[in-house]
Amino acid sequence: MADLPEPLDVIAVGAHPDDVEIACGGTIAKLVRQGYRVGIVDLTDGEPTPHSPGPQARLAEAQAAADVLGVQQRIQLNLPNRRLFDCFEYRVTLAKVFRQWRPRLVIGFGDKTPLASPDHWQAMQITDAAIFYSRLSKWEDHFDELPVHSVSGHLYFRLAIEPDAIPGNAHHLIVDVSETIEAKIAAIRCYRTQFDHKPLIIDRVRAAAMVTGAADGTIAGESFAAARPFAVDDLLQTVLPT
Repeated sequence: MADLPEPLDVIAVGAHPDDVEIACGGTIAKLVRQGYRVGIVDLTDGEPTPHSPGPQARLAEAQAAADVLGVQQRIQLNLPNRRLFDCFEYRVTLAKVFRQWRPRLVIGFGDKTPLASPDHWQAMQITDAAIFYSRLSKWEDHFDELPVHSVSGHLYFRLAIEPDAIPGNAHHLIVDVSETIEAKIAAIRCYRTQFDHKPLIIDRVRAAAMVTGAADGTIAGESFAAARPFAVDDLLQTVLPT
């Protein structure tokens, strides 16, 4: 039996370092402040990019952003950037992470991102499949004998400047990130090689969060789609939180 670490409550999966921060950095920071153990998985190192000197610089930025958000683990799988394709081997690679860290909730890409990296769509398919592979028994030889693990919840995120709703998903929710929007902004600022030459990105991310928050009467929000419907136990606490 593998020697397993203390489990994580939540894992957010991005194709590249900075994807998770832009999509749901406020939610990640909020979960950490609420006492949950949170991890971020970057499928690739995100390199090469035009303004970065190389992978080590991007890795340092990613760790700095993780420190800002307070996450307990940041894991980079070093799959090929720009050439990320859904395949059996990459599904198994991510499923091993889920089996090792045993998250209750996984958050990942929920749709294509037109005019942005096609890696995002591939990351969605890899994540969907890895969640399924994580719980399959009688297949231990593919997973280094790591025990099976069933992920209980799965949410899709969208990048901050994409539309709030994800087509084809009827079950949307908004997380109030009014108290953590500045942590999200600070985490994004860590990626100087990616955004120093895009001075409007911070204003756009903040504006998008305010527009999303306006839909539910909060200062700032991040929207998600549930992979399938979920039940609530306390209806009033869910609909009318204090």
